[in-house]
Parts: sequence; C-alpha cells; structure tokens
Amino acid sequence: MERMAGRAPTIADVARVAGVSVPTVSRVLTGAIPVSAKRRELVERAIQELGYQPNAAARALVSGTRSMVAVLAANTSRYGYAKTVEGIEEAARAAGYMVVITVVETAEQDAVRTAVAMVLSHSVAGVIVLDFDEPGHAALTALPQSVPVVVAAAAQSRAIKLPRAFLADQRGAREATAYLLGLGHETVHHIALPSSGRRGGRTAGWSAALQAAGIRPPKHLTTTWNPLDAYELAKSLAADPSVTAVLAGNDEVAAAVLRAMTEQGRSVPGDVSVVGFDDQPIASLVTPALTTVAQDFAELGRQSFTLLERSINGQESQQTVSVPTQLIIRASTGPRRD
Repeated sequence: MERMAGRAPTIADVARVAGVSVPTVSRVLTGAIPVSAKRRELVERAIQELGYQPNAAARALVSGTRSMVAVLAANTSRYGYAKTVEGIEEAARAAGYMVVITVVETAEQDAVRTAVAMVLSHSVAGVIVLDFDEPGHAALTALPQSVPVVVAAAAQSRAIKLPRAFLADQRGAREATAYLLGLGHETVHHIALPSSGRRGGRTAGWSAALQAAGIRPPKHLTTTWNPLDAYELAKSLAADPSVTAVLAGNDEVAAAVLRAMTEQGRSVPGDVSVVGFDDQPIASLVTPALTTVAQDFAELGRQSFTLLERSINGQESQQTVSVPTQLIIRASTGPRRD
C-alpha cells in the first residue's frame, strides 16, 4: 500500500495512482457525471490503497451540495451549552451533516467579526447560533442574510425575525416562584445569570409571579458564570434573616447558595428554601437534594437543527418551537417556618 510521507493523501495523489485525471476522480466521488466501470475501478482501488478520505468542503465545491452546518456559541463547556451542541450534533449526524463549532469569546466587534468570518470560510449549508448571552446575540446580528440561520435560545424574543427554538424558562421560573409562595414564603429572592438581553427569561418569570401575587419584587442580584462569584453574592442573602426563599439562575448558583446558608448557620429547607435551574447531574447529588427547574437542552439542539434543515431545503416551517420545562421537587424546599 502506498503511503504519503508526513501528509494525508490528496485527490491529486488518487488521480496519479489511478492513472486518470483529477476531474475523473471528482466524478467518481460525487457521482454527478457517469464514469466507465474500468475507470471507476481504478479510482476506487487507488482510494483504498492510499487510504484517501474525501474532504467534505471539496465535495461541496464540486457537487454544489453542502453537508456541513456551523454552530456559533460563546462557550462549549458549560452544561446548557454543551448539551445543546450535543443535541445539534446528534440530529445533524442522523441527517448526514457534519457540524463545525466556532466560539465567540466576547461581544466586541473584532471578536464577533473574526468568529463569523471563520464560520463563513467553511462551505456551510446553514448556521445555528446559541443566543444564550451577549456574545451569541452579537454574532447573531452579524451574520449575512444569504446564509440560513436558526436561533437556539434560552427565551422567546420578538426582536429578531428568524426561526427560533427556545426554552420556556420564563414559564419555568414563574412556576417555581409561585411554588415557593405557595409554601408560605412572603417573597422570593433571586440571583440571576448574565443574559443576551436586558433581562433574562428566568428573571422575567420570577418578577411576573411576584407581581401576580401582589408582591413587589425585591432587587435581584446578578452574578457571572463563575459559581464562586455567586457564592460571594449569596453570603449577603445568607446574612439577611428576612430571606427565606431563593430562586437561583442555575444549579451551580443554587449550590453556592446552599454553601453560604450552611456557613451562616441557616438550615435548608428549615430556614431557607432554595430552587435551582437546569437539573444538572449535581442537582440530585448535593445535600439537600436540589429542587430545580429541568430544561431539556439536548432537545433544544435537536429542534434547532430540525428548523435549520427545513430552511436549508427551502421548506416552510414554523418560526418558533418552545421546549417545555418541568419543576422537579426535591429536598431543598419546604414550608416557611414561623
């Protein structure tokens, strides 16, 4: 078997070994134009001998069919981001597409321009943007209209008229807050995460539930994505004896609240009830086990790809798909103690 020294074999190597032209090899790979049985056999034998793997972008240029979709995201390691990408990849793979992922590190113009240019340098059939934060939102607005684009988001939005799959986190936060009020808590405090807009869906749902109950929402705290920063904020809530219920922006923030309360000598759920968000694996492992709002990020990814595939194929599709949440009641919540 012939091997290329220090490099992967190219289509030109296949043509040389097979004794045919490069266009002939391309025709065999794409099947766009008939090739004689003899030449096809020569090309296939050369491909096997060299271990040649056709490049998807090269096939796209030859055949005019693009089989790659891009994902733009500010992060790929956080739980929600990673599970959404997992869902996209699962659905794309089943449909015969490859996925290329580009990270938008900040919302600054240069970073966004670089990330978008990197995506467009590939022969992509379409793009899914994770609109979970400011960098994702900035990338979304920078993409050209010539490329099919779908939004995977934490909340619904009417500002951008693009197909959107979103988590019903506003409804989930409203349900969780109403549940805490139903336990007898006079109000619910909230530690929010960064969002792509002025106020995230979870914060909006929390506020709406309090207002619906005739309660003026207390000032909410906003943390970063770092749980250690949430822990520092949670100390101020733990030191306030009037705080008896907390809705956290996610389960990591909730874990920080649990630690701050314990260190302050306040029991959960005896003195304070705590609700998280997402239902990450740690939610059932912390002590006490965390009441949380479960979100199916993988389904969000799958639904996002379904919308994109329909757009790529020129099919009519609904503009929005909502992925429901579910309140999971565990041991971190209980009736307000008089």
